[in-house]
Amino acid sequence: MTKVLNVFNSINSLRERYYKASMGKDALIKIIAETGVAEQVYNSNAIENSTLTLEETEKILLQIDLDRYITEREIFETKNLARVVSYIDKKAKEQELNLEVILLLHKMLIANIRDDVAGRFRKDDEYVRVGNHIAPNPKEVIGRLEKMLAEYNATSHENIIKRIARLHLTFEYIHPFVDGNGRIGRVINNYLLIREGFVPINIKFIDRKKYYDAFKEFDEKGMTTIMEEIVGKALTNSYHKRLAHLEGKKIITLADYAKNNKISHSNLINKAVRQTIEAFLEKNVWKIGIDNDKR
Repeated sequence: MTKVLNVFNSINSLRERYYKASMGKDALIKIIAETGVAEQVYNSNAIENSTLTLEETEKILLQIDLDRYITEREIFETKNLARVVSYIDKKAKEQELNLEVILLLHKMLIANIRDDVAGRFRKDDEYVRVGNHIAPNPKEVIGRLEKMLAEYNATSHENIIKRIARLHLTFEYIHPFVDGNGRIGRVINNYLLIREGFVPINIKFIDRKKYYDAFKEFDEKGMTTIMEEIVGKALTNSYHKRLAHLEGKKIITLADYAKNNKISHSNLINKAVRQTIEAFLEKNVWKIGIDNDKR
């Protein structure tokens, strides 16, 4: 509990810095958001077993031919998710999250992939499972989702990390769709974060094992500890990246920072992973922003 509270307090401090640093910099904020779309799409799809690399994801979004055969599904998964990620950046500020919005986002995501199930919840005998978890009866889906949103809204005074973690785990437990649950669940996280004045997060593919451990912990114990850690670190990471740009810092790799300052690189990586230094992971490379008068 204390650990999550410390992270929450740290994020609130970063959030205040972000607000100050972002004044009059709408164009830069837009560029930061746009350059992060491909990485967001790559990681979310990779968690769902997509074979695309980050470079291939970028090429698809830039409409550049690839060097190997890619299935039509993977192409649509990439383009559709990029469209959704960009769409919620504006939509979240205008519209409260409700079942209609969730269905719209799902329709956008699954269009041209599974049109028969796009934009609708599971029904009749459409049971699904994830690993050993069998999702609830389709008849329970709408009621459970309404309860999930009501509980989230009723705890608006509580720690955002805990609220997002619990909602995400609950959504994935319900697994309301035949297809696309993981991607939509992560989109919903960001929809709510943006709506409440936070920056979006990017749950990385390299954290996939821990991410699935969080679902196991929730299924078996009803606990959200692991997911809270994932959300907290992802949010901290997201602020570190944006602040490095908005505060006009010089961005270098952590390896160069270690060499320039004669510090152990492995020690810095450990601190970066724990997010106890203002480092951020970009394209699987740890970077850090430093003041321009420093080396």
